[in-house]
Amino acid sequence: MLIFHYAHKKCLEWMSCTVIVSVSHRSRVNIGVIFQYLPLHLFPWRKVSLEAFQSEQTECEEFVGCRGVSPLLAASVIHTAVDEVLRTDLTEFKRESVERQGEGDEERFTLLDGESLQRCFFNRLRDVCFEWQKQLPPLRPLKRFLLVSIHAIRNTRRKMEDRHVILMEFNQLFGLADDIDRAYFAIFDGHGGVDAANYSATHLHVNVGLHKEIVKNPAEALKCSFQKTDEMFLFKAKRERLRSGTTGVSALIVGNKLHIAWLGDSQVMLVQQGNAVTLMEPHKPEREDERARIEALGGCVTYMDCWRVNGTLAVSRAIGDVCQKPYISGDADGDSFDLTGSEDYLLLACDGFFDAVKPYEVVDLVLDHLMQTKGVGLKAAERLVAAAKENGSNDNITVLVVFLRDPQDILADCLRDTKSLQAGDDARSPPFNFLSCEAAATQ
Repeated sequence: MLIFHYAHKKCLEWMSCTVIVSVSHRSRVNIGVIFQYLPLHLFPWRKVSLEAFQSEQTECEEFVGCRGVSPLLAASVIHTAVDEVLRTDLTEFKRESVERQGEGDEERFTLLDGESLQRCFFNRLRDVCFEWQKQLPPLRPLKRFLLVSIHAIRNTRRKMEDRHVILMEFNQLFGLADDIDRAYFAIFDGHGGVDAANYSATHLHVNVGLHKEIVKNPAEALKCSFQKTDEMFLFKAKRERLRSGTTGVSALIVGNKLHIAWLGDSQVMLVQQGNAVTLMEPHKPEREDERARIEALGGCVTYMDCWRVNGTLAVSRAIGDVCQKPYISGDADGDSFDLTGSEDYLLLACDGFFDAVKPYEVVDLVLDHLMQTKGVGLKAAERLVAAAKENGSNDNITVLVVFLRDPQDILADCLRDTKSLQAGDDARSPPFNFLSCEAAATQ
């Protein structure tokens, strides 16, 4: 049970608020009254660690955001309130001291009373809102162009076990005050239940933002945070008898660098100047290096409708899956790439998409969609999900497209390249995507 996940629902019932926001970092912003009164009746929250308390920022940001506050402002408010709570004496909230195995050593930490801590946080959040209504601190929006299209469906499965995170206000949420833009995106594909995916979507980015190397070595921070999140969830899973797991892929844009990390078969790809660029190799049992690692640990890889670890899971690395450790590894792979400005968009998706749609098909589908919508890319992910379903995917499908350039510019470049090819005497027949542009342009 996560503090702010339930606080969000409860506060929607008991809190009334009026929010008036002028959306411009230069204009005057009247936050209005976010909280007129706090909930009087609270659920008996479970004891939580300080890590869990910090990780619930995102859920609470959603609560503030749903009251009409811009994400940039909501993240700044939440960070300030959480930071002030953490700087107070938390002795009165301590309830239990426990040990957790982490990176080969026993780690001792304290569990806190969730109900009292929740009351303290919301009181401080209310105070911050009132203070900022009088004088709003400067807010710095992203300098880089980013446009996100997201779509997810349960499809024919009984439950929806995919989760995703979009965090373009990463700096504000973690109080990073330098002049470097940061944005975070992730997709988690759960199996055996949704607990691991929920937990990862709530905690992974917080582990990244609080990592000691986030400023100097963001690639290391991103990769290590997968291992940290796995350790945290395994501790929770053992205490609460949870058996679920989740694959995951995340992308962290830091200035002109793209950092990615992944576990399992959720994937990220890049499209640059109309060409699909492979960035990673998913973790599957049939990979020779993965099979060798599993067998060296005493496990096995067998074929049962597909290659599986110990006859069960079709992925070789994941967060969770406590009963399959260490064969199912929580050690993520990662990589970094320079962004030159010629990149069109980034795409993150679960295996429900990539098992049905090839990377080169993505380019054609997105360009066709942009032609039909005259360069409006907000529903590009919906078009891709529909294509995966049409191609026979029965799994949960989540697709997240991050446009790194204006979709209208991408479309204009496509049309210009088409005309250039036609003008050349020795030009070969253009690929399908150019033909699609030409056909749509003449209609």
